[in-house]
Amino acid sequence: MNILFSAKPDVWDEYESPLRRALDAAGLTYDLSRDHAPEVVDYIVFAPNGPVKDFTPYVNTRLVMGLWAGVETVVGNATLTQPLARMVDDGLTRGMVEWVVGHVMRHHLGLDAHIHGQDGVWRNDVYPPLAQDRPVTVLGLGALGSACGQALAGLGFPVTGWSRSPKQIDGLTCLSGDAGLQDALAGAQIVVLLLPQTPATENILNADRLALLAPGAFIVNPGRGPLIDDDALLAALDSGAVAAATLDVFRTEPLPQAHPFWAHPRVTVTPHIASTTRPDTAAQVIAANIARGERGEPFLHLVDRSAGY
Repeated sequence: MNILFSAKPDVWDEYESPLRRALDAAGLTYDLSRDHAPEVVDYIVFAPNGPVKDFTPYVNTRLVMGLWAGVETVVGNATLTQPLARMVDDGLTRGMVEWVVGHVMRHHLGLDAHIHGQDGVWRNDVYPPLAQDRPVTVLGLGALGSACGQALAGLGFPVTGWSRSPKQIDGLTCLSGDAGLQDALAGAQIVVLLLPQTPATENILNADRLALLAPGAFIVNPGRGPLIDDDALLAALDSGAVAAATLDVFRTEPLPQAHPFWAHPRVTVTPHIASTTRPDTAAQVIAANIARGERGEPFLHLVDRSAGY
């Protein structure tokens, strides 16, 4: 079968060898290229910033497989009538767990006070609570959110997770719907945002919902920038209602130099590095989905166009 790799040249350089290894290991006979004629393409491995923008000519393509976890930049493409699979990559998931746990623990333990407090003052009068006394809420219970929630629960945090539809995840208190969102945020001391970006999730953390959090709460956002109302967050930080925020994603990226997040003493900006798709593990996901298609089995990780993820 013919597999088209549609991404930037440097991404091809990273993925070509891992993809060939994974496809070979799956026992597939294939022609993997960046230059197939559209009408002969069976599968597309796709990055939204790659060359394919119009899917109309790909009349025989059975599946488009995203290299990214997020699909908000392609799901609304009117020319994309083929099934679309998002990337659910164990390497990406494990990387996100490590980043989230690291920054949650940083805020929980108050490490910044000592890291940035090397001024000769002996500050030993404040002790953090135990994890069991620090409620954490994770907004979004997909592959990334559920893994991060379970990792935090494993450290002793009482973790409440929220999703649009009901879910059951071991170790987490799972809530859903509008009423569940209010309950999930009420009294939360740390909030981690790992929702997809859709019209329904934009500004989900607004002024009214920030007011539900425990005084001095912490925000950790490795999900998507538009999940948070920036002005509402800045106001909550200025008032002390929110103690600090670690933000990895933004409405405009790179974050403009004049944006107030850069200079705010209670904001940590990281440049969309919380996690990334790993070529070795992502290639195995791609090969497995193609093998399923060749066996006539249902594809994995298909995007629900009506929900946007």
